[in-house]
Amino acid sequence: MKLVYVFDAYCGWSHGFSPTLREVASRHPGLPVEVVSGGLFTGSRRVPIREFGHVQGANAAIAELTGARFGEAYERLTADGSFVMDSEAAARGVAALRQVAPERAAELATALQDVFYVDRLSLSDPATYRKVAEDAGLDADAAVAAFESPEAQQAAEADFRRSAVLGVRGFPTLLAVDGDRVTPLAQGRATADEIDRQLTALGAR
Repeated sequence: MKLVYVFDAYCGWSHGFSPTLREVASRHPGLPVEVVSGGLFTGSRRVPIREFGHVQGANAAIAELTGARFGEAYERLTADGSFVMDSEAAARGVAALRQVAPERAAELATALQDVFYVDRLSLSDPATYRKVAEDAGLDADAAVAAFESPEAQQAAEADFRRSAVLGVRGFPTLLAVDGDRVTPLAQGRATADEIDRQLTALGAR
């Protein structure tokens, strides 16, 4: 059995779910976590953030319900409104970090959300992946090279297809996958204890 975490790095609810994901992963160190980018802001949805008028209200709800932190720099970003969230670039970055340290994919995915939602670093900028890799004690040059490689684009597209095949309709979604059996554990938000109870019922350790 493994966990499959389908999220989008530019999704506020995914950011709110990060502490739960970290806690579940720490409680089940023997349970692999596959991280898949879902592709929330692609195609016609890749527009300036001002066109999503609900963002600030949604973030306030996320912070209240999950305790997620949204930094002052990020708040200035949303107030300006010109920033474009590009989930394809973010998915390339997730793939790059995953390539450098596959066993730490969940940790790095949550770190990536922190640098956007707290520090407002663009997930389209190679320097962002250098910082995340350096902060994690990883090979920063390798992370940047992976982000800029054609393979990262292919991996991002493969992630989007995998999300669709898994039937994911919203982010974040946490699944338990055991062979052909796919069990939803969380959609949107859940506590680590709630997920634990489901994993226990499935026989996970």
